[in-house]
This record gives sequence, C-alpha cells and structure tokens, in this order.
Amino acid sequence: MTKPDPRDLLGIRDLLNEEEREIADTVRTFVRKEVADHAGQWFEDATFPRHLVGQLGEMGLLGMHLTGYGCAGTSATAYGLACLELEAGDSGLRSFVSVQGSLAMFPIWKYGSDEQKDRWLPSMARGEAIGCFGLTEPDRGSDPGDMRTFAKRDGGDWILNGSKMWITNGTLADVAVVWARTDEGVRGFVVPTDTPGFTAREIKHKLSLRMSATAELSFDDLRLPGDAVLPGVTGLKGPLSCLSEARFGILFGALGAARTCYESALDYAATREQFGRPIGGFQLTQQKLVGMALELNKAMLLAVHLGRRKDAGELPPELVSFGKLNNVRTAIDIARTARTILAANGISLEYPVLRHANNLESVLTYEGTEEIHTLVLGQLLTGQSAYR
Repeated sequence: MTKPDPRDLLGIRDLLNEEEREIADTVRTFVRKEVADHAGQWFEDATFPRHLVGQLGEMGLLGMHLTGYGCAGTSATAYGLACLELEAGDSGLRSFVSVQGSLAMFPIWKYGSDEQKDRWLPSMARGEAIGCFGLTEPDRGSDPGDMRTFAKRDGGDWILNGSKMWITNGTLADVAVVWARTDEGVRGFVVPTDTPGFTAREIKHKLSLRMSATAELSFDDLRLPGDAVLPGVTGLKGPLSCLSEARFGILFGALGAARTCYESALDYAATREQFGRPIGGFQLTQQKLVGMALELNKAMLLAVHLGRRKDAGELPPELVSFGKLNNVRTAIDIARTARTILAANGISLEYPVLRHANNLESVLTYEGTEEIHTLVLGQLLTGQSAYR
C-alpha cells in the first residue's frame, strides 16, 4: 500500500482523467517557470504581466471551456483545474483568465450575434484582443438590478451613459461587455474601447490583487450602432449567468492559493529550527498543518464533485454559491494560518503567503460577497428571500 502524499493526502489526482491531469500539469509547469519567481515583484510594483497573455492564448486557456471560434472546448472540470494552477501563482493571473473567458467571451458566445462572435471570439481566444465585463457600479455592488448606467435608443443607434467600478482588465481591454438599463430591461452591449465617450481610469493604491489591472469605466454619451446589443438575452439573467460561470472558476482557483500557502508552511516547518529542532516537530505546528490539510482536501473533493456535476449539466447556480462560499473561506483561513507558521517571514514578499492572503480578501468579496452567497443558500433552504 502506497503511503499518502502530504501534498495530496486523499489522492485527489487519481480522481482526474488523463486529459485533466495533463492540463493541470501543463499549467502548473507554466506557472512555476513564468510566474512564481516574479509574482512578488509584480505585486509590489502593481504591474500586470501583459507579456504572458499571448502564451495563455497559445496554451488554449482563454475561453477554454467554450466551443468553436478557436476555443479549446475542454470540460468544466479541466477549466477549474487550470484556474487552480493559475491562482497558485497569483489570484490576479487567474482573474485575468476568468474575466477574459467567463465574463467577456462567454456572454458573446452564448448571447451574441454571429457577427459579434466572428469579430471578437477568435482574437480573444488567441489573446490578441482583451475583454472586460462592466456590471458593478460605484454605488451598486450586490444589487445590480438597481444600476444607474442607462442606454437609450436614438434612431437606429444606442446612447450609453454611466459608469462601472472595480473592473478587472478595464485598462487593458479592447472590448467591454457592458450591462445597462434600457426601456425594455437590462441589456448587454459589446463596446469597443476605442469608441468616443469611453474612458478607463486605473484604480490605484490597492492592497489586494495588485497584479490585476483594475479600472473605473465611464460612458459619456457613447454612441453605439444598433447591432452592438447582445440579441440573445434581456434582463439580469444575462449578467448573472456570466457571474455563475466565473464563480465556478473561483471555487477551484482559490484552492490554488490555499495549496501554495499550505505547501509553503509545510516546507518552512521542515527547515525552520527553534529550540534545537525543526518547528514541524512541535505539537502546535502539527495541529495547524493537519487542520490546513484537512480543509484543503475536503474543499478539493467539493470542487471536483461540482465540476463533475457541471460537466453533466446538473449544477444549479445555488451550488456554485455553495462552492464559492466554502472554498474561498477555506482558502483565506489556510493562508492566515500558514502566515502564523512562517511568523515574521510570513509578511515578506520573499514568501507567497501574505500576498495570497491579501488577494483572497478581494476574492472573498468579488463576484458575490460572503453575505450574498449565504443569502442565496438561505433562500434555497427556507424558500424565503431575505434580500428585500
């Protein structure tokens, strides 16, 4: 009988098929080679490594769970595993891939016209065009139905006015999928970012997701042709379905950050000596490591289970909320515990732990706060909405 691997205690890798293992291994190798040694500096400099975008496209990671238009057409589980390996490097890198594929490409792929798909999806899959997703507003986060951005008809055109906040990829994007109220309900618009009246302003002084390019978008009498609207959806179903796609990537991705923190603490405990022996030999340190291993492995089982359900077409959005709520909570607890094992060294960018912990503070909040996912599940359990 093989002794369990401390880095994969339950042998979860054995639950994956050959393609899934190959994708995970390929992305892990890429992250170790191109990201791991530089992520701390990119975090400190608040710089997104744009030079990696082409490589992400060449690897088939952009819109990888979509079919056609140059997309890889992988399983949902494979997409989740890729997100995990990317976030093991930095949440900002996974956020870029998640926004590109699940928030910008997905609505065009699912709700767009043939012309919109042909124009944007192939170049986005290659990384030649970058997308962003405009839903959150400066005063409207958890309640997007009360958004202020408005598009009105002007002859055959649309006139768009308003603003969006905390938009990942906003300053990098060539195209924005913007959601706005109209007289007929909430609609999505495919907006080239070189359209007159479009402004993207970088949000600075962040203490989290510093590698990620985050922006405020403004629309000032921005004129769009009639065919800029996504024809396949009206109402909040459109943006919420996109968020569900992205949250699925998060429930895997956060575990990449957690795994890196756990493994950093495991390695540190084996080499750091106090009182004449490695700290891994002390009971309190072992208690922390065991707690992290238990929660990480349980969360991984949940992620794979939800991935299998999504691949079978049987994953309702409430269970995506279940996964996002549980796994991000788990990840941030692991990151904080790992920091205590590294003690003062844990706050240094020479180690990845506090960088991941800081990033996870944003992951805990974005694409549905902890409170909102709790209320989603509360409504599922009781049949009563606590939103209003």
